[in-house]
Amino acid sequence: MKRSYRGVILLSVVLFLNIVCTQYVVNHYFHEKYELVLVFALLNVLLFPLALWIYKKEVRR
Repeated sequence: MKRSYRGVILLSVVLFLNIVCTQYVVNHYFHEKYELVLVFALLNVLLFPLALWIYKKEVRR
């Protein structure tokens, strides 16, 4: 299977955003800002279906 550059770049961006959100969750939890912890954790959870959608779209090509 040959992958397109667009799919690889999009999945890399989503992975980068997951890493950033996870770091923010840990950082804000340490500083006891629990509202922001919930926001970034929710964003992290919402990025997962986006990554699956991008992957399935690229596999069909």
